[in-house]
Amino acid sequence: MYTRRISSQYEIPEPVIFQNMHYKTISELAPLIESGELSPVDLTQSILDRIEKLDGSLRSFATVTADHALAQAKNAESEISKGKYRGKLHGIPIAVKDLCNTIGIRTMGGSAVFADNIPDHDATVVTKLNEAGAVSLGKLNMTEGAMGGYNPALKVPENPWRESYWAGASSSGSGSATAAGLAFGTLGSDTGGSIRFPAAVCGTVGLKPTWGRVSRYGVMDLAESLDHVGPLTRSAADAGIMLQAISGSDPSDPTTLPHDVPDMLSEIGKGVKGLKIGWDEDYATSGMEPSFAKAVEAGVKVMESLGAEIVEVKMPEIMREAMAAWPIICSTEAAAAHAETYPSRADEYGPFFRQWLENGNAHSATEYANANSLRLAMNGGLRKTMRNIDVLSGPSSAKAAYPVTPEGLYGPIPTDRVPWDSRFTVPFDFSGLPTIALPCGLNDDGMPVSLQFSGHHLSEPMLVGAGDAFERATDHHNLHPPV
Repeated sequence: MYTRRISSQYEIPEPVIFQNMHYKTISELAPLIESGELSPVDLTQSILDRIEKLDGSLRSFATVTADHALAQAKNAESEISKGKYRGKLHGIPIAVKDLCNTIGIRTMGGSAVFADNIPDHDATVVTKLNEAGAVSLGKLNMTEGAMGGYNPALKVPENPWRESYWAGASSSGSGSATAAGLAFGTLGSDTGGSIRFPAAVCGTVGLKPTWGRVSRYGVMDLAESLDHVGPLTRSAADAGIMLQAISGSDPSDPTTLPHDVPDMLSEIGKGVKGLKIGWDEDYATSGMEPSFAKAVEAGVKVMESLGAEIVEVKMPEIMREAMAAWPIICSTEAAAAHAETYPSRADEYGPFFRQWLENGNAHSATEYANANSLRLAMNGGLRKTMRNIDVLSGPSSAKAAYPVTPEGLYGPIPTDRVPWDSRFTVPFDFSGLPTIALPCGLNDDGMPVSLQFSGHHLSEPMLVGAGDAFERATDHHNLHPPV
């Protein structure tokens, strides 16, 4: 049982509110920290103890920064005791994907090529989390270069729900750590689905913001025109809290939007009465495992029971063709991003990403231009689909977690890789539209499944509010893996 230090002379058992602390939400912990009822130092130490106990098998962390975390926690505790409370992240242990630069702490991007990379500056998102008073536990494992496969020199995170099951591609360490109670919130990145995939298969919330809402300065690129940075958490409100902290214009990233950052929690508690939710049954259910499709459809009906209006829509006809454009755009931009190290250090890359970069270098300017034209056509079609609705609903992924092997995850690009499997994620990377992934139950195999709401540009507060309304009406977000 976790105990709270009362003095240096004795300890007492924790009251019920402090039990299973690792699965509390940021929203639950923040008032306890602000009031002094909960010590950030004790909270941080309890999570570090849990990481030490579990992460040897889960392998979600690339680097644990225990001393750094405890120093930040002590500073937070001191500040709060003096009445200098910074906000809901103050004293909260979090972790970031290992493609976010951290000064003096290695940042590998999932690649042996960067095993000795010690940045001399923080990514803007890391700076903003530090300014919010968050406690950084360390850096999280990921696929190489934020694509689909892992570098053989580095570790593959486990899905905490079941050993040897897919943990969700690029931000897999973020999904695993959040779901397993090894951090109260994490950062991931999403170029083709890698915030939403790990959130979906690990049973957490994932929020991909509007492209440009969050700075990418100091974050390793996969594909600049597609990359997004956002949070994975255990509630919609927590996702809003983290997004609030990391959003905003950044002079170091000229692609950030100039818009003021709104209150991401402004729609919490307002309900969804009158909210128009688009539903394309064929898109959302065709080819889906039946129990997954049933859970997603049931989730949409929950929203209808809360007063939302379900509007039948049709996804763009060009969608299937446009999905095939994503590998061309992504691999070409990835090759540009890695030009300093590929092909000059090709042997240090793993088979999957090495082949991905090779593909990118092989695409002609004409192929890239044609692929981008398909992307633009898809974006135009999506605008038409969404013109009379507030959000579009559907699954967050085409599949729940499935069995994987180290050979498959460390190997080359699978010959049966299907672009259509990314139909629920890629359109919103193409368009830069914000999306939120929400746990909506378990499938017949006992693995998490996920409902996605996609909004118009800069509609994150509405998505957070809709997610919160869904959580208030269901209990899916309180399901935790058996760890």
